[in-house]
Amino acid sequence: MRIPAFLLLLSCAVFAAEVVTVQQIVAKVNGDIITTADLSRARKQMIDEMKARKVSAAEIDMTLATADKNILRDKIDSILLASKGKELNISVDSEISKYIADLMVRTKLANQEDLAKMVTEQTGQTFEDWKNEMRTNMITQRVVRQEVGGKINIKKEEVAKYFEEHKTEFVREEEIYLRELLLSSEGKAPAEVAGLEKKAKDIVARLRKNEKFSVLVREFSDAQSRNEEGDLGWMKKGMLNAQIEAMVFKGQKNFVTDPIQLPNGWLILRVEDFHQAGQAQLEQVENEIMEKLYMPKFQPQMREYLTKLRMDAFLEIKEGFLDSGAAPGKNTAWTDPAQLKPETVSKEEVASRRRMKRALWVVPIPGTKTSATSKSQSVK
Repeated sequence: MRIPAFLLLLSCAVFAAEVVTVQQIVAKVNGDIITTADLSRARKQMIDEMKARKVSAAEIDMTLATADKNILRDKIDSILLASKGKELNISVDSEISKYIADLMVRTKLANQEDLAKMVTEQTGQTFEDWKNEMRTNMITQRVVRQEVGGKINIKKEEVAKYFEEHKTEFVREEEIYLRELLLSSEGKAPAEVAGLEKKAKDIVARLRKNEKFSVLVREFSDAQSRNEEGDLGWMKKGMLNAQIEAMVFKGQKNFVTDPIQLPNGWLILRVEDFHQAGQAQLEQVENEIMEKLYMPKFQPQMREYLTKLRMDAFLEIKEGFLDSGAAPGKNTAWTDPAQLKPETVSKEEVASRRRMKRALWVVPIPGTKTSATSKSQSVK
């Protein structure tokens, strides 16, 4: 049946209208690609994290002014480090399984299908894409620790020198570092509320037998801090209720309170650490000083390592996009732009393809003295 020309034109127009660019490839890194969608998602994650920390709109704008210049650099860094991790045969499958199991406990989800739905709703990613991104992040962190962080050495003499030169930084007010576990009574049946005190006492007994506070927080706590393992941070005197301060300001590290009754349930507190008032001793602040000395050494060595990875990598970046961590002298010019467009075929090309198809039937079959034509005929 002959199709009218106007119908052919209409179908072509519809096809052309449906061809849209979903996302653009902006960089090729070894065997991976980076798209505009990847950059947009990284930017959104950054904004969401700042909003979760209740960062002001003005501070978010200031942070993004700098961060926007480095989003592509950071994505390239991540892929290069993940590639290095594969080269080093680093596997993080057990860590991913443990993280997912812990996340299901914290979110009180019964199965991975519910977790996958939650992940998609919150991140816009499929569950597999989310896991792959987590795998990349974990491998990246392992490579950084192994190849850069683990090779940075801070001598005790450096720590002592810093302490002597900055003693005033370590004059403390009396303060304690707290974690919490809350058994909430809100929205619970009277019978369940009645059993909360006994449940709280049982938890305290387990904690005093050295069960991990973070594990029991994830299992039982109803506080918002449960996802941060009950972390409340450092508290100075005057920041807490007087009754609670009398219980926790005793200078006892790892002290666990008895259950404290509140209008909305029962609270258990643990003193993770404490600072006495006055000048701190070197032994008390040694780890803090090492952290201060570590970052100025780490950052330049990290960039030097990433520059070396760039020099050894296949890397192409599309015009109009900038890698702020580019290796000096490395040619990253885009040589094979990816273009998606509808295929157009002339009548002559179609006729030529048909002739070629017919010609194939007379090509000899390798290893035989027959041809495709004779085989076809014999089948008939």
